[in-house]
Amino acid sequence: MTKYTLTVTCQSRRGIVAAIAGYLAENGCNITDSAQFDDAETGRFFMRVSFVSETGCGLAALRKGFAPVAESLGMTTAFHDESEKMKVVIMVSRFGHCLNDLLYRWRIGALAVDIVAVISNHMDYQKVVVNHDIPFHCIRVTKDNKPQAEAEQVRIVREAGAELVVLARYMQVLSDEMCREMSGRIINIHHSFLPSFKGATPYKQAFERGVKLIGATSHYVTADLDEGPIIEQDIIRVTHAQSPEDYVSLGRDVESQVLARAIHAHIHRRVFLNGNKTIVFPPSPGSYASERMG
Repeated sequence: MTKYTLTVTCQSRRGIVAAIAGYLAENGCNITDSAQFDDAETGRFFMRVSFVSETGCGLAALRKGFAPVAESLGMTTAFHDESEKMKVVIMVSRFGHCLNDLLYRWRIGALAVDIVAVISNHMDYQKVVVNHDIPFHCIRVTKDNKPQAEAEQVRIVREAGAELVVLARYMQVLSDEMCREMSGRIINIHHSFLPSFKGATPYKQAFERGVKLIGATSHYVTADLDEGPIIEQDIIRVTHAQSPEDYVSLGRDVESQVLARAIHAHIHRRVFLNGNKTIVFPPSPGSYASERMG
């Protein structure tokens, strides 16, 4: 049986869950996982439902049949086939820990995506990417050619049919135009020392200040640098006995894990934009294990 996902966003009101469950049951579908959240501050309702069609009803028919229900309750909805992998473009500069981590997870089936291209402003990772049979594009970026370089990046993303762009330590600022065009579809990762420790040596600055926690933040990219809606965060403790090099090493591990979890949540339609924040539903039990087995 084919497994589908339905995502719903609308103003909160009585009868939403009943309408969704009733429609699916009437059309031969069995709900296997469901999560919902009612935001009392904004009055918005968010829901994610996984289900199987026990009668072979396809996505087109489900969408068409549900349209009147959605309209009557003012819902914004989307149906997805869970077997279809999201197409992803990864962008990277000269720090390759996140790229290498994502390639490994993708190779072993722990990250169910279709990496359709890797874009970099340097040649450092051409060989490792090509060895994975993934197209590699080196697009140099300077002050003089930035608009042309970004236009080429956008062309690659469009022609590859990518639904998500991942900035795996890509050290160039994207234009406002690109951020608007792909709103909610670009994920970034950075250390969580901002705004206290800026510049090229944040871990050295943190060491000199004697910080006790190292963290990482993954968020959607907006025109406001490093201030987009947060998807995932984590921390790790450090002590006075560790060196700045230890800080960097531990920080890279945290960055890799946080970025992977953020992508995992996004591709499984568990992230909902809610103004300047996100609603992130937790994975169902066994979801990570099932992907690794796949």
